Amino acid sequence: MPSHFPEWSPWTPCVTRQLGDDPATCTLLMREQLNWSLQEEASVTSNNEEEAEEARERRREVREREGDGGRGLVVEEEMIGGRKPGGGGRGGAPSLFLMFLLALGFGLATYNLLSAAIRNQRASGNGGGATDPVVRMPEERKQSGSSGKPFHVALTATDAPYSKWQCRIMYYWYKQVKSMPGSEMGGFTRILHSGRSDELMDEIPTMVVDPLPAGLDRGYIVLNRPWAFVQWLEKANIEEEYILMAEPDHVFVNPLPNLARANYPAGFPFFYIKPTEHEKIIRKFYPEEKGPVTDIDPIGNSPVIIQKAQLEKIAPTWMNVSLKMKDDPETDKAFGWVLEMYAYAVASALHGVQHILRKDFMIQPPWDLKVGKTFIIHYTYGCDYNMKGELTYGKIGEWRFDKRSYLRGPPPRNLSLPPPGVPESVVTLVNKVNEATANIPGWDKAR
Repeated sequence: MPSHFPEWSPWTPCVTRQLGDDPATCTLLMREQLNWSLQEEASVTSNNEEEAEEARERRREVREREGDGGRGLVVEEEMIGGRKPGGGGRGGAPSLFLMFLLALGFGLATYNLLSAAIRNQRASGNGGGATDPVVRMPEERKQSGSSGKPFHVALTATDAPYSKWQCRIMYYWYKQVKSMPGSEMGGFTRILHSGRSDELMDEIPTMVVDPLPAGLDRGYIVLNRPWAFVQWLEKANIEEEYILMAEPDHVFVNPLPNLARANYPAGFPFFYIKPTEHEKIIRKFYPEEKGPVTDIDPIGNSPVIIQKAQLEKIAPTWMNVSLKMKDDPETDKAFGWVLEMYAYAVASALHGVQHILRKDFMIQPPWDLKVGKTFIIHYTYGCDYNMKGELTYGKIGEWRFDKRSYLRGPPPRNLSLPPPGVPESVVTLVNKVNEATANIPGWDKAR
């Protein structure tokens, strides 16, 4: 490991995500690996087609580890890409029996996926129920209201076209919401971990930092995120006491106050982050003398509002744990693409930091149906519907919005609106994208 990285110790933990043995949640993980969220963006959006193909092959290998269901989803990606599934042998033509198995697999995958989403909606109240969005928060803090202190908004990004257009939309909505009553947003920084400037430097406040040394991320581009925060915290003059760690595919929909309370950061609870189900692995990075595994919050690093002083301590640990976990084959296989999320959760626990879990921090269409009083839309999932307004997740819809449709350049202005019957969350998302692209200068020139 390069000398400029803090040395590994038990205090520099790392983790990843796995959905357990429940078939429904396993199906969701496989679908998320197919959709490969922002975490793989730079590998996939490289202008070098050879590198992009290598990245796609790495993703196929990861998904194939999940078994037959995962392979079925891989075949769907190949069909979408215009290639015959299966690759060689008899010209790549599948048998009728194989097609039957694929159809059955897709049906079961969609059923299980919807079941998992519905159960999660019922549990979280995002389907419209009236539940307390504040979880595991000390009562005296729950009654105290906003901290009243501004926070700096920071996100990590690459210089790939896919990342750039998302950052432009995200920054547009930051500017719109910042001045609204109830907002406690302060400054903004795009932490660009490409090691070089780009054409957005004059449009979005940006600090350029170095990527990890070549080969250290081993194709897992998101490992650059904690390293980027380490550099930024060392070099930047940050006026605010608090920091919001955000992502390019976040859209602010309501004024965001400072949800943290003194030394209690605020985070979003992900239902698929389950440290207690991976205690054997977690104990490699979180020793028993530090406490029970239940002390590890079910979160990633984003969205999180945290004191700058706390993040300065956590970030080097987060980075080292991420790297150490990636070096451990068992951990890497178990946690997959969400390894860095677990790493942040473990690093925080190692430093004795416990988060306030806010279910109202953000929503994720199409599974969360209403915007309500939530603060962020996270558009990591594809939204596919037929013209009756029915969700067709698992296959391309007659109407769709999926950020991965725009890997090589931004979406056009004035996207078509969803058909009647589509949930409010999806309609709001498309309207927000359309408003941003209509008002960002030179949007069409980037296409």
